[in-house]
Amino acid sequence: MPTPEPQPFAAAPAFRKALLAWFARHQRPLPWRTEVSAYRTVVSELMCQQTQVATVLPYFEHWVARWPGFDALARAREAEVLAAWAGLGYYTRARNLLALAQQVAGRPEPRTAEAWRAFKGVGPYTAAAIASIAFREPVAVVDGNVIRVLARVAGLRERFKDGAAAAKRVAPWADALVDPRRPGDFNQAMMELGATVCRKAAPDCARCPVSRWCDAARRGDAAELPRFAPKARRTDEVSRGLVRHRGRVLLQRIPATARRLAGMAELPTLAALGASAVGEPTLVRRRTIGSVTYVENLHALAVGAAEARRWTRETTLEWVEEAELDAVALTGPHRRWLREWLSPTGRTGRGRRP
Repeated sequence: MPTPEPQPFAAAPAFRKALLAWFARHQRPLPWRTEVSAYRTVVSELMCQQTQVATVLPYFEHWVARWPGFDALARAREAEVLAAWAGLGYYTRARNLLALAQQVAGRPEPRTAEAWRAFKGVGPYTAAAIASIAFREPVAVVDGNVIRVLARVAGLRERFKDGAAAAKRVAPWADALVDPRRPGDFNQAMMELGATVCRKAAPDCARCPVSRWCDAARRGDAAELPRFAPKARRTDEVSRGLVRHRGRVLLQRIPATARRLAGMAELPTLAALGASAVGEPTLVRRRTIGSVTYVENLHALAVGAAEARRWTRETTLEWVEEAELDAVALTGPHRRWLREWLSPTGRTGRGRRP
């Protein structure tokens, strides 16, 4: 039987009261909560999208110390921004943050979600977070954590095509539930609940402050919700070169035409070097992102003066001093692999696998 269309949540006042009381006792002491502003909310929300909070914390502190507001960030160069973001992944977020600062700088900050959405790179989720947390506009935030909480509370057992379809489905419940007096706290409480209690794989229903209203907790199938259609899985494999010559390493710049990582640096592919793989790779690293598994075969290549000169002439390749690698906007995995290879023990092993 299909789930009925959502109606205003009958127990909304009691739900809000229980959730906010729990949040007051159990919220994590995060720096963007102790000092609230539109800018700090934007930075934290973009950093926390698809990245764990524990990973974000040092990046956030360094970022706001270097660029404390929209005006300061607007004057930064893209290369600086990407370098400061390196390790967080999904670099489109960094570009969107810089572009937003350039649009907002020098003008009064908007106070509504609708006004924030007029800026390039600001979607419904980010706009609602800024407006509700920084300006107390009663608009609901719907992210992955909120989708999970509401799908379980409402007992949505249908199979969603993707996160966007699920967000559209639960949005009416989110709108009905948001606290009109404390929308920022309520939205953060919903996200906190999903992150720490109503977890994806191991929901802790015994500790949930709203379990009395939860259909999934009552039926005992919370861990199965929400349901998504399976995605076709694939494997992408690439061979890259680990090249070191006279205290420098060779990197490849990702072209401006790349959708997500334009301007970043990475280890060069063997194709870009005009080289062929010989023997077992020095390192083999696998990463699974969503439905795609990336296999990186990393080969340490011997280099002579002729090759060094030839690669210097290639516009997409760049020699970088080892001592200056931390200042380069390297993608996070490639930075880790380089450090591993350049370590005293890293260059002795061959064919090591994760």
